[in-house]
Amino acid sequence: MKTYMEWIRTEFFPTAFCPGCGHGIILRAIAKACDELELDRDNVVFVSGIGCSGWIPSPYIKADSIHTTHGRAIAFATGVKLARPDFTVIVVGGDGDLASIGGNHLIHAARRNIDITCIMADNNNYGMTGGQYSPTTPKGSKTSTSRKGLSEAPFDVAKLVKSAGASFVARYTVAHFPQLVNSIKKAISTEGFSFVQAISTCPTHFGRRNVTQDPYEFIDYLKRNSVNIKNITSSAESMGKIIIGEF
Repeated sequence: MKTYMEWIRTEFFPTAFCPGCGHGIILRAIAKACDELELDRDNVVFVSGIGCSGWIPSPYIKADSIHTTHGRAIAFATGVKLARPDFTVIVVGGDGDLASIGGNHLIHAARRNIDITCIMADNNNYGMTGGQYSPTTPKGSKTSTSRKGLSEAPFDVAKLVKSAGASFVARYTVAHFPQLVNSIKKAISTEGFSFVQAISTCPTHFGRRNVTQDPYEFIDYLKRNSVNIKNITSSAESMGKIIIGEF
């Protein structure tokens, strides 16, 4: 009997992710989505950039992958899609990789509505290089580059990509695994540019400075502090919360 594990290269386990990192959950969600869609691995290409998230498809997903330069994953993916429009092209990147140095590529790919799927593994900081703040770090958060609390407001990347013209936009956390899997399946199945923001845990840097170093408590925090966009009736209900759902 086939399972999603056929999409994962277990020979490279244990992974390079820190203990408690949510990127392993995202890896499983992607593999499960691809398995349930019964995609042909020979016709799937993953593209990733630099950062913790870059390890998700390369080397851990058993399909062709391109590990590109920082911030350029979408540009490379665009080239793949133009050369082979019959392929399913999936970008996996982090909040720094996609929303900062790769921000313009993200906006224009959504504007052009290119038929690729983009999954942003968002751990709210640059986890691989010391925990600096990123474009999605919540205001007031303490990081290695904002020790007294970040004074800048973050991007709402889901709204940004939606307003730029993407066909499908969703946001879920690693604490909402079934919903995350279903959103990835919808993203891959939707024609045009699709974007899934997967809020991930980073106990090593963001967690110990702002939430908790305990992975279980971090997951519980995400559950308690998330609200589905369908259930919001006033701005007060979403104040300080992670808004999840399909946008």
